[in-house]
Amino acid sequence: MPAVRETTAGDELFRLPLSEFTAARNALAAKLKKAGDSEESDRIKALSKPPVSAWVANQLYWKHRVAFDRLLGAGEQFRNAQAAQLAGKSADLRGPLDARREALGEVTKLAAEVLREAGHPSSPEVMRRIMTTLEAVATYGTHPGAPAAGRLTADIDPPGFEVLAALVPGGSHRPGTAKGHAAPRVIPFNQPKPRQGARKAADDREDSRRAEQARRERQNEARKALQEAERALVETRRAAERARAEMKEAAARAKTAEKDKAALEARLEKLSAAAETARQAARQVASRAEEAAQAVDDAERAVAAAREQLREVES
Repeated sequence: MPAVRETTAGDELFRLPLSEFTAARNALAAKLKKAGDSEESDRIKALSKPPVSAWVANQLYWKHRVAFDRLLGAGEQFRNAQAAQLAGKSADLRGPLDARREALGEVTKLAAEVLREAGHPSSPEVMRRIMTTLEAVATYGTHPGAPAAGRLTADIDPPGFEVLAALVPGGSHRPGTAKGHAAPRVIPFNQPKPRQGARKAADDREDSRRAEQARRERQNEARKALQEAERALVETRRAAERARAEMKEAAARAKTAEKDKAALEARLEKLSAAAETARQAARQVASRAEEAAQAVDDAERAVAAAREQLREVES
């Protein structure tokens, strides 16, 4: 299992969205300085904002630890196999190389998801830098002096041969190293003794064959990584195209709804005017009807009075 690094002040900065890094860093530095921890404040203030590729590698460490640790484990197996070969021992590189390639492919897909969810473009160049950084982190592993996984402020290049040799596990405890920890050692590169005739030619051919095989394997690994990056780019472009199409449809629906709303409002205005006219007419009719009813009542009273007067005259 990869070693777990001690949590330090500022780790939360590397979990944040990239756009929030600078403001959060400055706020934390000011807080530490106010608390009297000037040394830690200076360390935090000196942290550089990582490029998006290094930021993605950090997010994989913090949010996808299982896949990230699987990559570190595969890198350690591959490094041990390389060390065995450099030491002149028989070692199988195929299995560890396949395991590392599979683990790298897994975190590459997750990296594309992290970019997509954060709204960053997953261009081939960005994906290449992410993969290069992840491959370098896996190669360095958890050795002293290795890049701080999850806290990267820059992209990392894979180590050269000299550094690889220094990463080979050491033997027993040596003076000047921490007790219980083996000191890194450089594998001595012994010059081969002169070989003659057919044996030398055969050995040269075998060396050439191994070198060519290693080169082809690196090419295949790079091609697969590029294919993954291109596939992620295609998926991202398709998603963007779908989003644009949906946006156009939504805009068209909104425009139609606005037209319908305007038409309904105009119709409502006309109907409201017609209703008001009808109400006024109804009030006028009601007034005339009331006047007519009053006239009827007056006429009926006049008729009753006339009849009463007639009866009086006749009696």
